[in-house]
Amino acid sequence: MPFKIVVNNPFEISIQAYGLPPLADHEVHIKTLFSGISAGTEMSQYRGTSPFLNKQWDPITRLFLESSQSSLTYPIDNFGYEESGVVSAVGKSVKDIHPGQYIFGPWGHKTDYIADESYARDHLMPDGLDPICGIFSHIGAVALNGVHDAHIRIGETVAVFGLGVLGQIVCQGVQASGAKVIAVDLIDSRLKTARKMGVFQTLHAGEVDVVQRIKALTGEKGADVCIEVSGSTIALQQAIRSAAYSARVVAMGFFQGEAKGLFLGEEFHHNRINLVCSQISGTDPELKYRWDKLRLWQTAIQLQADGLLNLQPLITHRVPFSQTAELFDLIDKNPTEIIQSVIEF
Repeated sequence: MPFKIVVNNPFEISIQAYGLPPLADHEVHIKTLFSGISAGTEMSQYRGTSPFLNKQWDPITRLFLESSQSSLTYPIDNFGYEESGVVSAVGKSVKDIHPGQYIFGPWGHKTDYIADESYARDHLMPDGLDPICGIFSHIGAVALNGVHDAHIRIGETVAVFGLGVLGQIVCQGVQASGAKVIAVDLIDSRLKTARKMGVFQTLHAGEVDVVQRIKALTGEKGADVCIEVSGSTIALQQAIRSAAYSARVVAMGFFQGEAKGLFLGEEFHHNRINLVCSQISGTDPELKYRWDKLRLWQTAIQLQADGLLNLQPLITHRVPFSQTAELFDLIDKNPTEIIQSVIEF
């Protein structure tokens, strides 16, 4: 019997059985091996803070509207989007997909998934790559999209604010682009991880004046690009202040609530800062004819196979499927202990 994770109400998770349709001739049956947990989007749904739970999203006007009916309601049963699995069976007409091949997601925190053969073909894991690396397809795509939005040039200095799993992947992507990284965070263990991954400089935001240090490290000019990946408006303000004149600041974090701590009449205004939002539902308009979400997913996987991204060391917690509720509780109460957490099936 297949099982999946359901968020019944804020802070309330259950494991529920669900049905699978018979396997059609053109379909494949995937058994989930691993599923990563998103500390941003998923935790906002778990905590009840997602704007989709409180307002109506209008896809035509692209506005969140006050409404008696929100876009997302409990129970949430399509939960999760960082999966990796193995093909267990194929339909009679499937020719180039075979049992035993590994597939990356997304398809949710569930034990089994039926996919069209074209989906499986587009999501095949490269030979020799550990299947657990498949959980980084989506979060890796988010990171690569942010690096693209940053318009980084070889030899530049890029300051990255926030070293959760997304920030760590951004640091690696920036370095692979030929830039030097100054990584900023408040948590020693995350700064240590960034140093192990070879970043140029780490700064503890609680111990040094980050803005003054970045200015000093760049000949008083400021960083060529600043990337905010924490979801903290305080960090966004620091990123704006740390950027060089007319430089680009990319906001990748999922800001929730009011944007407190921003002073847009100061450096943002007087230094002509270019503030850009990076979000995975779209790519840089200059790239949209060549890059889409599927290519970003595939690239995040292939870069791991090529050794340009080393993401397995970012996994700090692995628990069995039966302990998923306990893992979400840990992430909620002790988020600083975790970089990437994984459910094992």
